[in-house]
Amino acid sequence: MILEGLVTTLDASGAVNFAPMGPIVEPDFSRFELRPYQTSQTYRNLKTHPQGVLHVVDDVLLIARAALDRLASPPQTTPAERVQGRVLADCCRWFEFEVRTLDDSAERTSIIAEVVHTARRRDFFGFNRAKHAVLEATILATRLHLLPRDEILAELKRLKTPVDKTAGPQEFAAWKLVCDYIGVEG
Repeated sequence: MILEGLVTTLDASGAVNFAPMGPIVEPDFSRFELRPYQTSQTYRNLKTHPQGVLHVVDDVLLIARAALDRLASPPQTTPAERVQGRVLADCCRWFEFEVRTLDDSAERTSIIAEVVHTARRRDFFGFNRAKHAVLEATILATRLHLLPRDEILAELKRLKTPVDKTAGPQEFAAWKLVCDYIGVEG
């Protein structure tokens, strides 16, 4: 199963990178597979510092900002407990991990990570159609260079309905951010 989350990694100087990612997770969360492109900062960081933190978050505005490189300032973090890494202060759960294997023989690297520590800050907000729609729209926005624009616009039109019907302020702000990034009216 793919779980959308936010991964933090450190570069050689200790700077934190925030990257939304959808790892393939094991049902017991003991291991998962990340598949970053070799052009990504996450790939470079994990290649040189094979530790990080996968976060379960329900803040779609944070996910959209991180995915679209629109973080005005980095989110607040605290030190990880078992790896050299950073934990988001406002997350639901987190999974500290160490890289066990890294296969970069294909365009998308396969990184098998073992969870070495997990903890919880708060309950997950719950299901909301607008959150899911914004997440899907954000993924589309990161694929502007891969998908035909007409296809993206048609999908955005479909996704707008659940946002209009079920969004709160955070989801509306994230929707606007994504639409502005794509260059369409929200």
